[in-house]
Amino acid sequence: MRVVPFTQPGHLPPAIVAVRAALASHTVTAVPTETYYGLAVAPDDSVAVARLVALKGRPTEKALPVVGASLAQLETLVQFVEPWRERLFEVWPAPLTVVLPVASRVRGSGTLGVRVPAHGLLRGLLAEVGPLTATSANRSGAPPLDDAAAVSRSLGEDLAVLLDGGRTPGGVPTTVLDLCARPPRMLRVGAFVPPAVWHVEGP
Repeated sequence: MRVVPFTQPGHLPPAIVAVRAALASHTVTAVPTETYYGLAVAPDDSVAVARLVALKGRPTEKALPVVGASLAQLETLVQFVEPWRERLFEVWPAPLTVVLPVASRVRGSGTLGVRVPAHGLLRGLLAEVGPLTATSANRSGAPPLDDAAAVSRSLGEDLAVLLDGGRTPGGVPTTVLDLCARPPRMLRVGAFVPPAVWHVEGP
């Protein structure tokens, strides 16, 4: 496993090189986010996704959330409709994942959870390498990890790259909303509180 510092702007170029190498070899990278560490592969790379799922011990039918540098970048994967395009443009980046229909040009059908993370360096990375998965960096059933050293101890043998952002904020996880439901439905209460005007139901 290659450990790359990832705490300041000067660390971004070598991180981009390392992550591109991991993507090319269909292997898994651990990245810091605004809450916990996440596991990153290209969402359309079936080989890498299979490796990630096996690493976590996660059910194969469970979709992996994806992060992008911007709403515009995520439009390659999901369909944004009004008023949600404007609303999300106003609040992102934020610890808010939303479930939307996949874009018509994406192979297959169904829905996908996406977010623009409130982590500036991570957004810089995504702008260069494209959207990545960001499922929590832990074995299935174990608590999420907020420290690079803990990620290394727990998952290091299965990772190609660890972007070492030190300790992440941890705390409450990202909020997850289902925007395919009418009205929208809260799937997980988290760090982002939806505005009342969104009329979110649940959980």
